[in-house]
Amino acid sequence: MKAKILVVDDEKNQRLLIADFLSEKGHDVVLAESGEMALDLIKRHAFDLVISDYKMKNIDGVDVLRATKDRNPTVGVILVSAFGSVETAVEAMKLGAEDFLVKPINLEHLAACVQKSLERYALVRENSDLKKTLAERFRFANIIGESGTMQEVINLAGRAAPSTATILVRGESGTGKGILAHAIHYASNRAAGPFIEINCAALSPGLLESELFGHEKGAFTGAEQRHRGRFEMAHTGTLFIDEVGDIPLDIQVKLLNVIQSGSFIRVGGNSQINVDVRIVAATHRDLENMMKTGSFREDLYFRLNVVSLVMPPLRERKSDIPLLIDFLINKYARQNTKIITGLTREALDILVNYHYPGNVRELENAIMRAVVLARDAVLTPADLPPTMRQINDSTASLDSPAMNVGREPLPQMLENLEKNAITAALRQTRGVQTQAAQLLGINERNLRYKMDKYSLSAENFR
Repeated sequence: MKAKILVVDDEKNQRLLIADFLSEKGHDVVLAESGEMALDLIKRHAFDLVISDYKMKNIDGVDVLRATKDRNPTVGVILVSAFGSVETAVEAMKLGAEDFLVKPINLEHLAACVQKSLERYALVRENSDLKKTLAERFRFANIIGESGTMQEVINLAGRAAPSTATILVRGESGTGKGILAHAIHYASNRAAGPFIEINCAALSPGLLESELFGHEKGAFTGAEQRHRGRFEMAHTGTLFIDEVGDIPLDIQVKLLNVIQSGSFIRVGGNSQINVDVRIVAATHRDLENMMKTGSFREDLYFRLNVVSLVMPPLRERKSDIPLLIDFLINKYARQNTKIITGLTREALDILVNYHYPGNVRELENAIMRAVVLARDAVLTPADLPPTMRQINDSTASLDSPAMNVGREPLPQMLENLEKNAITAALRQTRGVQTQAAQLLGINERNLRYKMDKYSLSAENFR
């Protein structure tokens, strides 16, 4: 790992010894024969590591250390001294030194210290670059949606982001609640802190409690070491609690206590842990109805629902579909090193007129599949999932001149159309009646009545 290293020492022989050794290791070494010269170099140049003598006239190693950290806190500083003591070493480390070496220097030990410091510095820079990339990726401006409903959500989220308020994001599965939560974090004053997420629906109650609050060694069978929970990980940042409506009542109480007090106790522990965490929660459930049935606490609801954002389903923002299609085609063509220039008018019509029970996630899967399977540079209906084409064919039949007008009574003709539409919806949703009813724009009870009427069984579509 080649690096630019500043070596500071008022003893010429010691300075040259370290410089020659590091140069042989492939590093770019800059020398300073005094603290004053070192401070001037630190102002004018960026270094990956500084190695400085501890005792020097006028400006010593501590001054060099402070100047380095003022310029860039992530750069490591190794201090060297002929007057080593435990107290001196401890004091140097408290001031932020990476390491403290005693003269005469063991060069192999020095090499190990340099390597460790440079690896840490590289990791810090990598994390910093990653945060910058994520911040750019999850800006509100990058959320695709020019429809009025989406712009309203984005504007409200942008106003709430810099505050300390807890935010509850509502919406069906696949509408992009997680992307909005990321954008809120990176537009907040906590953007430099961690963004930690947890999906409550994916974890059993016992595991969920441990993942949220952590556990002590020996707290339960298999707890072989202390485990930090998501609240601890999210300290000074944002905790995104996805599917908060799936949290059991006993854990809801503990979550409420953390929100109110800013502290909690690990599972199996007995000491309070204080955290500074901003919470963004999300759910597709009807929390108001859950409160009526007693499955969601009213006090927790009001703590979470300080600012409420509702992500609209894709079927209610059809004007955004062409924009999303263009973005997704470019994304997956690039990922799969394919040249895809667009799609046919027929394919676009199918995608725009589809009802999307799975929302943006379903559209994304459809485009990814189409790009992967496409034989040509232009996507056609044949590249789209068969279920989408079947729904489109069923809908198209309503306007078809080939309908049996005059050949059968109007009531019978309408019943046949209704049966075909229900059949297509059940086939598309693989017999999931809730989604089929949503697709058809009727309630589930009405759908069950019509299925009985036409002798349709959901089992036949799974």
